[in-house]
Amino acid sequence: MQAMHSEPLKILRQNLLAKRIIFAADPDASILKDRLLILLNQFLSQSGKEIQTIALYWPIRGEIDLRATLISWSKCSPARQLALPVVREDKHLDFYTWKEGDPLSVNIHGISEPDINYASTSRIIPDCIFIPCVGWSSTCEDELKHVSYWRLGYGGGYFDRTLRQLRNSNPSVLCIGVGFDFQKLDITQWRSQEHDESLYAMLTESGFYS
Repeated sequence: MQAMHSEPLKILRQNLLAKRIIFAADPDASILKDRLLILLNQFLSQSGKEIQTIALYWPIRGEIDLRATLISWSKCSPARQLALPVVREDKHLDFYTWKEGDPLSVNIHGISEPDINYASTSRIIPDCIFIPCVGWSSTCEDELKHVSYWRLGYGGGYFDRTLRQLRNSNPSVLCIGVGFDFQKLDITQWRSQEHDESLYAMLTESGFYS
């Protein structure tokens, strides 16, 4: 895929982030957030025993908060675990177990992450990863009309590097983008690039798309 010029892409991100912050502060947005969480619960109930470990994110800058829903999911079985990403110096992410109330530290980007020195925290490879989107898109490029979903993030490339590495060791890991319909981009606004990793599915208030 062709890359967009860095300056238009920077402006696109800024506009999307501004829209998301305005959206998050709108009281009417709670209806759409509730719809998304209902679809999340449906996915979790259908996944059965296939998923035992889920990596979530600590929400920032208007990202929808999945924590309460996933904490409730994890408490339904002692085999279930949650994890949060921890930033590495080489701009990859590791995932460490996390429970409600566990101590956190703040990384170089100002995001809370597990305190890896805490005795009850350990590094794990999750079965499923929920990834917040600044923007997202879909493409259909083969004769079978298979749809691929793509995430536009903050520009650091952390998730793309991490997913590429994880998929080499665990091809079955499920990577699910999380966002809203208003964040969807068409090809005139943004195209995925060669280094971008596709998503297994995209979760919005209107559906779970895979």
